Amino acid sequence: MLQVSGVTLKFGKRVLFEDVNLKFTQGNCYGIIGANGAGKSTFLKILSGEQEASSGHVSVTPGERMAVLRQNHYAFDDFPVLETVIMGHKELYDLMKEKDTLYAKADFSDEDGIKAGELEQRFAEMNGWNAESDAASLLSSLQIPEDLHNRLLRELDSRQKVRVLLAQALFGNPDILLLDEPTNDLDLETIDWLENFLADYPHVTLVVSHDRHFLDAVCTHVVDVDFGKMNIYSGNYSFWYESSQLAMRQKADQNKKLEDKVRELQEFISRFSANASKSKQATSRKKALDKINLEEIKPSNRKYPAILFNQMLREAGDQILEVNNLSASVDGTVLFSGLNFQVNRGDKICILSRNSLAVSALYRILAGELQPSAGEVRWGVTVHKAYLPADNTQYFDGKNLNLVDWLREYSPGDKDEQFIRGFLGKMLFSGEEVLKSCTVLSGGEKMRCMFSRMMLQQANVLLMDEPTNHLDLESITALNNGLKEYRGTVLFTTHDHTLAQTVANRVIEVGRYGYLDKLMDFDEFMHSKALLEPRAALYV
Repeated sequence: MLQVSGVTLKFGKRVLFEDVNLKFTQGNCYGIIGANGAGKSTFLKILSGEQEASSGHVSVTPGERMAVLRQNHYAFDDFPVLETVIMGHKELYDLMKEKDTLYAKADFSDEDGIKAGELEQRFAEMNGWNAESDAASLLSSLQIPEDLHNRLLRELDSRQKVRVLLAQALFGNPDILLLDEPTNDLDLETIDWLENFLADYPHVTLVVSHDRHFLDAVCTHVVDVDFGKMNIYSGNYSFWYESSQLAMRQKADQNKKLEDKVRELQEFISRFSANASKSKQATSRKKALDKINLEEIKPSNRKYPAILFNQMLREAGDQILEVNNLSASVDGTVLFSGLNFQVNRGDKICILSRNSLAVSALYRILAGELQPSAGEVRWGVTVHKAYLPADNTQYFDGKNLNLVDWLREYSPGDKDEQFIRGFLGKMLFSGEEVLKSCTVLSGGEKMRCMFSRMMLQQANVLLMDEPTNHLDLESITALNNGLKEYRGTVLFTTHDHTLAQTVANRVIEVGRYGYLDKLMDFDEFMHSKALLEPRAALYV
């Protein structure tokens, strides 16, 4: 068990959170949610001892081991991959090194022999003889091939390092597991494996993530960080979101009778309980929902940006886009080749690839920023498109402009300051915030500015390369809702499972030497056994 008593964190006069009292119990997974900057990651650092709180204390049941997903990708560069994973269980790793040092002694004495026997007994009790095979199994599950297991970590790329550090955190089934954005840089198949692993995990897990599908799949509880307080709610993220929205609607409806409100809430809980019975954590999740006190459900204080694209200069005609025999290479390496597809009006297409460079190259070609190696792109004459690149650096670097002047550059016609301020207000920039320099914005703030730019373009076709990058859950939810309601055509790429599943009606997967184009939703595409063989062949 992990318990937090009276924990407060202050930076000068700013209070990040205050007097936090929480208890995390065995068998539960707690998703920590809150706006960017609310202190989610900092809270995990306090729990792990990496950072001190201003006041209060953290207590762990004696004898229980805590493991943390490390964020420093260079800390273990000088160690072999397999050894790095085993280092996640510090006591076992230290014991292994002590044994090795002892056996390496040139003058091995009788006393050393007795000591070695004691070490071997402890080693066996800790399942040490299976350590290497267990670590290797974890690495393989996380798509780290066996030929890399004995390489130094420095020889792996950044995405592979993330997976090794995740294996390090999971190794040895720690009693308390702290995971900060564990799905970053994982492909969808690996995320699915991690979801299944954590859904069956019998100990305490705390996870910070912006992936709603992941939170729904693994969490039994949600820890809401808001206005300097932390509250635990039973259920996953969707339950928390839907219940808080329901409570907000009920609060606004002052005329509804109390008994009607209670009945509506009870029906809501029953519906989610029924859904929970089909989930990976059916028993624990359903029990938690059944015990909910109706008074626990409160309106959320969150603010959601208004990401709406339905104002279009004109409706598109029937001819949207034709891509014929399209290929792209970089420095002699083929990114994709022989790509052929036609986009119909109203299509919402999720474009996948195991190579993010291939996807970005495709979007740049479609946007007219990059010439293909071969093939052609033909847009319909009625198409008016807007493009959101994965890297928006060029739109902000070197521009000494406040947000009003920055957005005015992308505003059609002569728009006055009041109009621009109104638009920025929809993106949660209010008051004096609109006068700060665009060069000091966070990643999430830049994305909200880019959405404002796209909305002003009033396009009937949207090209979006990783639109959820740097966004908090509120912005991701707002984007998701906006794309569902959009009447135009969308081509988008995302690692957000929920966004892909709820928006796309078609999936195109791009490989080096082939592609798949299927008129089906995202889950159907990912789970169709008939597609497994062709998908593997794309990347040969």
